[in-house]
Amino acid sequence: MAPGRIRIGTCSWTESSLIESGAFYPHGAGTPKARLKYYSHRFDTVEIESSYYQIPTIEMAHAWVSRTPPNFLFHAKVFGALTGHNIDPRRLPAHLRRMLPAADQEKEELHLSEPELLKGVAQAMLEALVPLREARKMGFVIFQFPPWFGFSKANLAYLGYCRELMTGIPIAVEFRHGSWFTTHHRDQVFAFLREHKITYITCDEPQYGNLTTAPFHPEATTGIAYLRLHGRNGDSWHGGAPTDEYLYPEAELEEIARHALRLSETSRTTFIMFNNCRCGYAAQNALRMRDHYLRKSE
Repeated sequence: MAPGRIRIGTCSWTESSLIESGAFYPHGAGTPKARLKYYSHRFDTVEIESSYYQIPTIEMAHAWVSRTPPNFLFHAKVFGALTGHNIDPRRLPAHLRRMLPAADQEKEELHLSEPELLKGVAQAMLEALVPLREARKMGFVIFQFPPWFGFSKANLAYLGYCRELMTGIPIAVEFRHGSWFTTHHRDQVFAFLREHKITYITCDEPQYGNLTTAPFHPEATTGIAYLRLHGRNGDSWHGGAPTDEYLYPEAELEEIARHALRLSETSRTTFIMFNNCRCGYAAQNALRMRDHYLRKSE
């Protein structure tokens, strides 16, 4: 079997320090339309970061479709309520916000757990992404689970629930706690993901020698492999300086390229997505990966 396609991109095209740095966008690309057009002629895939904070509108999705060439793919981070994060209820669509008790509607931060609200959030996400699906520009809905979301039977079942909520769109999951990868649980986790056709995201993040972060464990559970690269700056990962202010050095890019090429031998598509977005580092690393390490290895 011929190796699958490798797609390279970043996990945001709108991160503020990326724009302010002037390291990627040229002078004149000063509008959202111009920036996405410029980005999409250099990369063929990107993650929508804003959907984690606020469910996009159909109008936004139509704009993303019109500003990108054919075969461009978007991955949307799922709204934070569905991964157990607190959310700003004022950013909910009006019909969902009205379902909250009056006292909760004006809070700055809220944890949603009511099944009907979670179903409503999922449905709103699905409806917003219809233009991307119709244009064949929809990749995955990304479930980025928090560091406190460790392995348990209940959390494993919740992954299946997420799959059911996102009917019609493939989902990919990223774990940030090492308990999912212990020798006692890892095989069970990967078997569950394969059975439910959930794509596993290989997370690259700082390591502390304990379970507080997820180990770098390149693997694929569907026909798609997905590498999501956050950087390895352990000094700032759990607080302090911005966690993603990290430029991958050449040796680490070469290491990641080797894993991506190995995964591509058995995967239909392999995504390499850089999430070290601050200061334009993700774009810089992605261009280097594409133009040097992968091209050199062809």
